[in-house]
Amino acid sequence: MEVGLDWTTVLIAALAYLSALFAIAHWADRREAAGRSVIASPTIFALSLGVYCTTWTFYGSVGRAATLGIGFLPVYLGPTLLMLLAPLILRKILRIAKTQRITSIADFLASRYGHSPLLGGLVALTATVGVTPYIALQLKAVAVSFDALTGGGGMGPAEGPFLDHGFLIAAVMALFAIVFGARQIDAAEHHPGMVAAIALESLVKLIAFLAVGLFVVWGLHDGLESLFDAAAARPDLAHLMGSDPALGHAPGGNGPWGAWVTTTILSAAAMLCLPRQFQVMVIESVDERHLDRAVWLFPLYLLLINLFVLPVALSGLLSFGGRIDPDLFMVALPLGGGADWLALLAFLGGLSAAAGMIVVESVALSTMLCNDLVMPILLRTRSRALARSADLAPLLLAVRRIAIVTILLFGYGYFRLAGSAYALVSIGLISFTAVAQFAPALIGGLYWRGATRRGAIGGVTAGTLVWAYTLLLPSFARSGWLPASFIADGPWGIAALRPYALFGLEGWDSLAHSLFWTALANIGAYVGLSLFDRPGAAERAQAAAFVDVFQSTPNGTAPNGAVPLREAPPDWRSAASVGDLTRVVARFLGPQRAERAFAGADPDEPAGPERLRLAERLLAGAIGGASARVALASSVSAGAVEAAELLRMLDETSDVIAHSRELERKTAELERATDALRAANERLTELDRLKDDFLSTVTHELRTPLTSIRALSEILHDDPDLDTDQRQEFLAVIIKESERLTRLINQVLDMAKIEAGALDWRIETIDAGPALTEAVAATEALFLERGITLSVDIPDRLPPVRGDVDRLIQVVVNLLSNAAKFTPPGGRTRLETRLESGFLKVTVTDSGPGVAAKDRELVFDRFRQSGDTLTGKPAGTGLGLAIAKRIVEHLGGRIGVADAPAGPDPESGKGAAFWFTLPLAANTADVPEFGVRRE
Repeated sequence: MEVGLDWTTVLIAALAYLSALFAIAHWADRREAAGRSVIASPTIFALSLGVYCTTWTFYGSVGRAATLGIGFLPVYLGPTLLMLLAPLILRKILRIAKTQRITSIADFLASRYGHSPLLGGLVALTATVGVTPYIALQLKAVAVSFDALTGGGGMGPAEGPFLDHGFLIAAVMALFAIVFGARQIDAAEHHPGMVAAIALESLVKLIAFLAVGLFVVWGLHDGLESLFDAAAARPDLAHLMGSDPALGHAPGGNGPWGAWVTTTILSAAAMLCLPRQFQVMVIESVDERHLDRAVWLFPLYLLLINLFVLPVALSGLLSFGGRIDPDLFMVALPLGGGADWLALLAFLGGLSAAAGMIVVESVALSTMLCNDLVMPILLRTRSRALARSADLAPLLLAVRRIAIVTILLFGYGYFRLAGSAYALVSIGLISFTAVAQFAPALIGGLYWRGATRRGAIGGVTAGTLVWAYTLLLPSFARSGWLPASFIADGPWGIAALRPYALFGLEGWDSLAHSLFWTALANIGAYVGLSLFDRPGAAERAQAAAFVDVFQSTPNGTAPNGAVPLREAPPDWRSAASVGDLTRVVARFLGPQRAERAFAGADPDEPAGPERLRLAERLLAGAIGGASARVALASSVSAGAVEAAELLRMLDETSDVIAHSRELERKTAELERATDALRAANERLTELDRLKDDFLSTVTHELRTPLTSIRALSEILHDDPDLDTDQRQEFLAVIIKESERLTRLINQVLDMAKIEAGALDWRIETIDAGPALTEAVAATEALFLERGITLSVDIPDRLPPVRGDVDRLIQVVVNLLSNAAKFTPPGGRTRLETRLESGFLKVTVTDSGPGVAAKDRELVFDRFRQSGDTLTGKPAGTGLGLAIAKRIVEHLGGRIGVADAPAGPDPESGKGAAFWFTLPLAANTADVPEFGVRRE
């Protein structure tokens, strides 16, 4: 590879680019101050999530693809899967964060588990130690890519500490983080300048990666086909285009599942638990509805930025073989192809990836260290000295700024002392495993009320210690800080304690090995300790607030910002005054903010539980939930209330809130159950009325034919000499009434059998034509008797359907009988069939009064006669349509009623069109359309 650029040119370009970021951030801050926020955009929110794509993505993915082929993908599958769960997990976290005024992931966990300062400090310390290698990764990537671009010219590691360009980048990033991320007190507020710069950086690194990919594929090769053909011709490269390196026994792998599954799990956990991701995804979010766009836009971003990873890796291996570190192919390939400007753009893309991560990570970590580690210690050890200070804002800002500088110095130190022993991806995975220790307590705290503070502390502690033993200490051994025998033989030569084969678990990838043991220790301690622990009042309150966050008010507060209470504890008559709380809030947030919070209240008035909780929430936004409680306890004047008593009051307030929320939840459930019971009772009342009507109708319908049969039978019996014609007429009436009686009884029996599931079915492939014809013949006399014209349109050939012949006839007879009942004398009824989307549709249209839209579902109900609401009470039981509906649905069809189309006799009435469908038995494409009619 030839040297293409002078180091001063590269340095000037880098500083110019970073200056542009400063300008963008300043512009965004000014727009925010003018009330025109840049970050109130779902697209900006989704792009800011691109801070996930660090130099690991920009350089390291190519290096991983050069070894494992598609094995680089799990790093991006994890976040994609997490975004699919956004409505379930992320939206709940966002709602909780805004309600509780959360400032960081450490504050989130501390607040969930009873505002525990110990847990918050543990998470802050673990995150700082765990993420330090990741920051070193960014500095290393920028440094080595600078050397690759300049040929090693200019400042480099050989010049000694604090003289190389890695230190220069760290210093500039520290300045940026201080200016745009640590200049306001309330850490729960947003940093529009920082977020806008991160969104721009996401675009820059995407454009740079795509530009290099296009140049490599179509500039250095003749397209993807040419590139892949050239790689396939090389036995040492052909295997990279298959799945075996990623899913098989790859170097350093552990079988077809280990590395792939492990990395997917860790990357999903990292997307949720990395301090920088929590910062941009939760703390900087201005509207939880922005998730709706991020759910698809962020995975799309990941797809685009990884499109050319494998082609770039293959091209680099074809061009350089093993002469250049694959992590540097993004810069080396444009230089080797004579495109110096593109190499510079690639360097700026990598610089964007590094800068975004370093700035956001340092801001998030500094907030955690300040609020959850330093401030609780200061408030407990130097509470009197702090109480004498009227304004602690400068101290808070100084702590955060010192923390930013310290974090970057630690990252730089790791880069100089240990960074050279690892590839970029390996360093990142160490950090991923560290922050994954927060996942059990975080996710469990969202859904499990029984999770306790001791369980969370035990889980995080156990998991972190195992991580340090199985990954962090071995990294020191590989860097020469510890003897190599620590890895090979275990401490003191105990083989069972080898960090990469703990307790004899051998043959596993080091990452999968560490994840197994950390998860076992973490989840085991978390669940075990929680099950055998009793949570305190504050823990119960916070558990209810987190688990049931969607059941509270939209923002979780009353109109004045306080958490609503139904009833205050009766023993708080001499609590802290409003003036005490005003002084505490003013000390941390300034007098203007304090005066706005307690405006209109008498300073000597007892504060009460609601104002106490309001003060706690305001302070939580500045110094975290755990520190807010300590600040209240240590800063309220002794004359008002003792510190221990104040903490007890806070806990009792929280307990009252928890009971209040639980009562509200149970009340809501009781109201829903009451509504359901009321609706069920109304339905039963209606069914009881319909049953009475039905019994009355059936009794009447049974009595009428029985009366006729009995009367005529008595005449025949008493008058044996009755003339033949009269006798035949009476016998015909008896037969007709007997058939009517049989029909009524059969309907009742059929409905009973259908309801009991005891009706006999013979479902088979049938020809519907003869069945329809038989039904018409069975009812033809009804129409002749009433002077109704019946027309039939049935083709000679109908496609076969799936059904039961007897039941099909029964349905059509019921529909035709219904039409005869409601069609006035001299009217018309029509039966027709047609094909419709894989079904045979049968329609019976009449010229009667029709069915109102509101009654079209009711007419198919049991115990209901359509005449009840339409034309008075007609003859019959009213079961015919109900039986037809159940038969059709059992056969796989549908049934309904509509207005009759303008047809044969529109003057005679509005008309109704009852229809039903039956599924076709086979492919009917060869069945001709209806041709011959039978009238």
